[in-house]
Amino acid sequence: MPKSLISIHDFSKEEILHILSVAREMEATGSSKLLDGKVVACLFFEPSTRTRLSFETAANRLGARVIGFSDVANTSISKGESLKDTIKMVSNYVDIIVMRHPLEGAARYASEVCDIPVVNAGDGANQHPSQTLLDLYTILETQGRLENVTINMVGDLKYGRTVHSLLQAMSHFNPEFIFTAPEELKLPQEYKHFLDSRGIPYRETSSLQEHLGDCDILYMTRVQQERFSDPMEYEKVKDVYRLEAAMLNGVRDNLKILHPLPRVGEIADDVDDTPYAYFYKQAENGMYVRMAIIAYLLGYK
Repeated sequence: MPKSLISIHDFSKEEILHILSVAREMEATGSSKLLDGKVVACLFFEPSTRTRLSFETAANRLGARVIGFSDVANTSISKGESLKDTIKMVSNYVDIIVMRHPLEGAARYASEVCDIPVVNAGDGANQHPSQTLLDLYTILETQGRLENVTINMVGDLKYGRTVHSLLQAMSHFNPEFIFTAPEELKLPQEYKHFLDSRGIPYRETSSLQEHLGDCDILYMTRVQQERFSDPMEYEKVKDVYRLEAAMLNGVRDNLKILHPLPRVGEIADDVDDTPYAYFYKQAENGMYVRMAIIAYLLGYK
């Protein structure tokens, strides 16, 4: 079976560092014809802006062609075609599949029913490994290191797949975590067990103000309406945190604020003008990292 990227655990620490170094190479060169003649399928069963466009741009910058869809309404899935048949059919036409799907486990399933690499571009509340790698790239870029970084994760820690993937990836690098969430959106127990089993320290709080001065990375997330089955539950927590520029007095000089985007009110616009805001450059980094991922899975070393 070809190598796929479904979970961040699919890459060893060495492979993660390799991807980051190739991404730096990609950022320096901008584009190449490395994958001339290759075809990349971007199959988005769920809405996306940054992830889809950055994967498509990454493929184009590597010289590959891109096919796919961003809306299942225009495909045979709307006629009842199974995921298995869709994946097997598309895999006949392309060299690699990039896929986002609302169901946890869908990407793993896709990788098992076809014989080309699959990249998980997000499966439900489960994993988002390419986002994790671009987050690591951004942490390294802003802090000069991945080791011994304190990360304060804020907001939806229950359903936030970017949070779940990032804490697992950072477990290679002796981090310390602060988890800031209301009771309803606290980090699931399985991830705390994961950290405990590796001796990684963490603190939990429901107060955004409490630990703003104690972290190198402030990782803000939105409360994801699409993950709530009960609209009343969402209404209760949707505006629980709002970061404003005035709250950043006394933070560490090296602090950088990251966000997987889109934001829907949890970071005020006045934060954009502070030296701490870094989420737009973080989004740009996604293109270089996704260039590195596609190239690596298609054999570029």
